[in-house]
Amino acid sequence: MKRFYLKSLGCKQNQLEGQIIQNELKKIGYRQVDNIENADIYILNSCTVTSHSDSQVNYLLNHAKKINSNIKLVLCGCVAQTYKQHESFDYSNIDLILGNSEKIFIEKYIEKNGLFVDDIFKKSEFEGKFLINPDTTRVSIKIQDGCNNRCAYCIIPYARGNSRSNSVENIIKQINLIIEKNIKEIVLTGIHIGQWGNEWNLSLIDLLKEIEKTSISRYRLGSLYVNELDDEIIDFLSKSEKFCPHFHLSLQSMCDKTLKNMNRKYSVKQSMDVIEKLHKNFALPYLGCDIIVGFPDELDFDFEETYENLKCAKLSSIHCFPYSKREKTPAYYMENQIQDSIKKQRVDKIIALSNELHDKFLKQNKNTVQEILIEKKSPKTGLYSAMTKNYIKIYFEDKDDNLRHTLKKVCLNEFELH
Repeated sequence: MKRFYLKSLGCKQNQLEGQIIQNELKKIGYRQVDNIENADIYILNSCTVTSHSDSQVNYLLNHAKKINSNIKLVLCGCVAQTYKQHESFDYSNIDLILGNSEKIFIEKYIEKNGLFVDDIFKKSEFEGKFLINPDTTRVSIKIQDGCNNRCAYCIIPYARGNSRSNSVENIIKQINLIIEKNIKEIVLTGIHIGQWGNEWNLSLIDLLKEIEKTSISRYRLGSLYVNELDDEIIDFLSKSEKFCPHFHLSLQSMCDKTLKNMNRKYSVKQSMDVIEKLHKNFALPYLGCDIIVGFPDELDFDFEETYENLKCAKLSSIHCFPYSKREKTPAYYMENQIQDSIKKQRVDKIIALSNELHDKFLKQNKNTVQEILIEKKSPKTGLYSAMTKNYIKIYFEDKDDNLRHTLKKVCLNEFELH
């Protein structure tokens, strides 16, 4: 029985695909181990969204070989898919390289050596496998892969290809299997879920209408562009008893000049208008967002415009990260690249703002009545963890050891909120 060690980097979709990889290997008799020394195979399911991600891949592969010189190195995921664009990357020690389409069929390749990476842009059909993780109280369902946008900074389309949608029939089948396992909540994930159904002249709301017909108790959405949250979908979601009012907005900047340079197809005003509509239509919604700072030609004035707009935007938290140069993308060749030290200062400033906004959001929710989904009980602390619909983690004590997967309404006045 061969033993493997698996590490997945990056986004929720990559994490989900990592679970599929380990499940497929276990099906054919491989055993997963939790340390490299005891492994015959080291599998790195990689991310390439930033230059730091690439450096991490190089380090982890070299580190594994130092610890266990006889180990077989398998690189899969986004770095593997975009190997032609990483001209300085050292692949000499890697035994097996699998692209994003190939990795979910790892059972076909694991005994081989070599390079197996098809042209991702030739993929027109959604490829995916489904896995219910028995250790979780919410299950991610991959409804879509790829992206049709070409933002100036982004390498992801080269790693994931054009948008491809999972069928309604397959998604609903998966949801029904989840319901049978007594799981109450699902998360709809993908690279760009707002593009779901475009190839069939459908839109995300068409899928949501079908999900509403199932007996799933709760569902959440992955990241969305603000111009995908039109009045129709906001009105639809506001009337749903299943939808969790938890939005993650792919803003990237709150300066029109920077948005234009990034090749984003919306304005600051559109973002502000959508945020205002979400507050008007939902009670205490969680509104998170992504912000990139230090994009080429983002002057101090431009950054301050983003910062001031974020202060006014009534957000719950901000995920901020510095712009990272990606070879072969348009932004890589732009003039007036920003120094790393300036990027760090800007990231720190927005993280401090995010902490303030999140503290304010928690205080607004104190003493409100919320539905919670109870998760596992910690053997160390004896406390249960639970999640509100609007994405607040709470902890509480209860002598009953059988509350997992339970939904109940509570007043948030006796719990530790996070």
